[in-house]
Amino acid sequence: MQEIISLLTAKDDKYACAIADKIISESQDTDEWYEYFDVFASLLNHPKSYVRNRVLNILAANAQWDGENRFDSILDDYLSHVIDEKPITARQCIKALAQVGKVKPQYIPRIIDCFRSADLSKYKDSMRPLIKQDMTETEKALTE
Repeated sequence: MQEIISLLTAKDDKYACAIADKIISESQDTDEWYEYFDVFASLLNHPKSYVRNRVLNILAANAQWDGENRFDSILDDYLSHVIDEKPITARQCIKALAQVGKVKPQYIPRIIDCFRSADLSKYKDSMRPLIKQDMTETEKALTE
């Protein structure tokens, strides 16, 4: 467990990103990483946005294996990243929610409500339209 945290929070971001990509890729086809769901969830509020980006995507990739409904207990925390302090992390979260909603359709109303109530005023004018576009695309993907 501690080893996974160390790998995902390594100072070498390229290395940590490669580890996360491996976990995400393997999680598309197998539930072998699902047992570490709580470990990944524990990193949702990590001070480094790169770490948050990684775990948002890892958790989304593992949502399909969540027969125990562990995602229920982290959904509010996960959705809080729709307006993460870092706009790139917000965008990563919004895009990952498409994957979550497809395998957890019971979350779609909450995801859409979160998008509609999100206050994007803290973001620079250059980022706001991109975030809105991500929300529109994710909502469309979830309601088709």
